Amino acid sequence: MSNISIRPVNQLAYQNLIENGFDELSARLLASRGVNNSFDADNRLANLIHFNQLKNIAEVASRLSLAINNREHIMVIADYDADGATACALAVRGLRAMGAVVDYIVPNRFTNGYGITPSLVDEAYSCNANLLLTVDNGIAAVEAVNYANSLGLEVIVTDHHLPADSLPNCLIVNPNQPECPFPCKSLAGVGVMFYVLIALRDKLRKEDYFNKHSLPEINLSEYLDLVALGTVADVVRLEHNNRILVSQGLSRIRKGKMCCGIRALFQISRRDYQRARTYDLGFFIGPRINAAGRIDDMEIGIRCLLSDNENEAYELAEQLNKLNQERRSIEKNMIDNALIMPEIQLSDEKYTISVLGEDWHEGVIGIVAGRLREKFYRPTIVFARSENGQLKGSGRSIEQLNLRDAIDLVYKQRPDLIVRFGGHAMAAGLTLHQDAFFDFQQTFEEVVSKMLCQEDLIKEYRTDGSLNNSELTLDRARQLSQQVWGQGFIEPVFCDEFYVLNQKIVGSEHLKLVLQKENNTFEAMIFRCNETLPEYIRIVYRPVANLWKGGEELQLYIDYWESAGK
Repeated sequence: MSNISIRPVNQLAYQNLIENGFDELSARLLASRGVNNSFDADNRLANLIHFNQLKNIAEVASRLSLAINNREHIMVIADYDADGATACALAVRGLRAMGAVVDYIVPNRFTNGYGITPSLVDEAYSCNANLLLTVDNGIAAVEAVNYANSLGLEVIVTDHHLPADSLPNCLIVNPNQPECPFPCKSLAGVGVMFYVLIALRDKLRKEDYFNKHSLPEINLSEYLDLVALGTVADVVRLEHNNRILVSQGLSRIRKGKMCCGIRALFQISRRDYQRARTYDLGFFIGPRINAAGRIDDMEIGIRCLLSDNENEAYELAEQLNKLNQERRSIEKNMIDNALIMPEIQLSDEKYTISVLGEDWHEGVIGIVAGRLREKFYRPTIVFARSENGQLKGSGRSIEQLNLRDAIDLVYKQRPDLIVRFGGHAMAAGLTLHQDAFFDFQQTFEEVVSKMLCQEDLIKEYRTDGSLNNSELTLDRARQLSQQVWGQGFIEPVFCDEFYVLNQKIVGSEHLKLVLQKENNTFEAMIFRCNETLPEYIRIVYRPVANLWKGGEELQLYIDYWESAGK
């Protein structure tokens, strides 16, 4: 059983928004999500936090300006997820538009591992690079940066991950590094790179660089499609600054102003870019790019995002689509296998899930961890054995637990178990020694059991209360779909009681319903459900403008139901 609660509304903020012209429902939704005034709801680019609040940003802009003017060879070191791919494409496109000599290297998950490593430094050195620029990685790469420095290679790290105790010996732009005053700590890697380009353009303007070299001044808003995609796909917290970036990127996509790769991915996903939402980026476009890094090589994804040829971009998008289909098949087999493991048979006293599949695919463990976390509402880490025998783990947490902090406590207690780790509050990755799984499983459970209580393990549906029938309309569903929702600025869900007038299974695993509230009827869907519902139910739901036979209709997507006992 789950708990259903109503999200508290800041009444002062609510009144402020009403006085500034917001309707009652919009004001209620915004005021319950930390929007205190009309400025917090204003997603114009002019409201972005200024780049000069990022520590080292001026020094990095100066160093990149020098590299451009001296025709130094800049090598971008990417990451193999969607945030890393979009950040890489943004860096390459933006720097080239400013006249830089720039190439990129993306590590292979299975042969190189994560981020900048000594082997990647060697590869960059063999390509005659002068300056290495990391995107979405590098904050923990102390050894690799020292090695690069020993070869005479300078390194600039742009990252957003949480730092360890020691920092690399190089220039760093990361809102989460010590003593960085930038207030939006949740910038994605692509967002950090976007800010670096803003600062670099400002530096080049002051040098009158564009006029001297007869170059058109770069319009960075042209790259906001990439910034929006990487920000949503990385599931970072959508603070106001991130909402601005995503909102502006979606606006450009809806107008058809996007790179060929993103256009092709919308086409191959059968999504209408003119109605683009955060949902499309997070559940259709992002996963297809991520599939390259999970199953094969992120080189395919980056080439797709860099292509300016529509035919080439579509061919690459087709490859990404096939990889995503393969990923989904592997994921299903791994989940089916996990569900019959003894560790999954939870008792009420168990706080965590840790599972190891000897033949599981290393690239899919993060998704499986997320699925198990959703099903059992426990902090979950899924491990696979890599070719060198070590155990690669990917974890997903629940709201009440900072997963990185928990793994850090395990490391402090048992440093003999963990080779390396890193990540965020809700998602983290780690590597264990080859025989360390069972000891880690036990220690992780002990650590988390002291950080949580049993009440934390009861899933809570925080809703936005009830909708009256005048609010439960197709127009309102359309309006809600156009807003920027995501991590930390959660999509609205509502709670009401309905009579079930009709129910039938469609597509072998989904339940289609006709519901009645007062004198109005509504179509509804529960996905992956084959139960028979009682006559009167309480539901947690989202009103959706569903496309049907070329038109739209209102449907209620049900996240949770229970008998209302009437």
